[in-house]
Amino acid sequence: MSGLPAPWWVYLIAAVGVTVIVLPPLALVLKTPWDTFIEQVTSQSSRDALRLSLQTAAATTVLCVLLGVPMAVVFSRHDGLLVRVIRSLVLLPLVLPPVVGGLALLYTFGRLGILGGPMREAGIDIAFTTTAVILAQTFVALPFMVISVEGALRTAGTRYEDVAATLGASPTRVLWKVTVPLVAPSVLAGLVLSFARALGEFGATITFAGNAPGVTQTAPLAIYVAAIDDPQQAIPMSLLLVLISLIVVVGVHSRRRRGVSRG
Repeated sequence: MSGLPAPWWVYLIAAVGVTVIVLPPLALVLKTPWDTFIEQVTSQSSRDALRLSLQTAAATTVLCVLLGVPMAVVFSRHDGLLVRVIRSLVLLPLVLPPVVGGLALLYTFGRLGILGGPMREAGIDIAFTTTAVILAQTFVALPFMVISVEGALRTAGTRYEDVAATLGASPTRVLWKVTVPLVAPSVLAGLVLSFARALGEFGATITFAGNAPGVTQTAPLAIYVAAIDDPQQAIPMSLLLVLISLIVVVGVHSRRRRGVSRG
């Protein structure tokens, strides 16, 4: 897309904004101890933390798809007061401080929580386990899937679904054959964004799941511990997460550009 150039001062302000965002990751690159980089990112503790992060983020992404797509369909089809209130609550983790979210999860699923107490009596403990990591990540990542898919559904409208229903297709068949293929690119974008958000989750995880190596210590938590003892030791893993996040962002952006060009 091209058009008239913006005023010079817009470019100046934009350059300042770009500097604020780009300079910190660049500083990581410049300060990385490259002579020990491979050794540090391949150490046993780093591999355990990264493996746990990838495994839990993958499980979280599956949950976001299974739970988020149906919620997005419901929110896009109804606009009553009750739905708007529920939607606001579902999107609350987007603006809620992660530590507060972790406390909320703890008092819900913890040993003394409103659900955790009865579950513990049944022999089920969630807090401070790997399951708690997945639940914390899902809590903060699920809204990204809902927003991505709901926006696509509202933009697409219901004309194709109405035609399919008129031709005799059942609601379930319309959902699988018309609705889901129609918003598949947005589902993919929400999937990738949910995975990225889960991979970087810290506050809710450390509050609700703790920081046990090999059990609940994800890569962000390992970076936090390393930064307390020696900030230099935290740089290699931090840079690795920056690279993974950059790949995710580029992938989503490229997918959206292809979708726009096809449209």
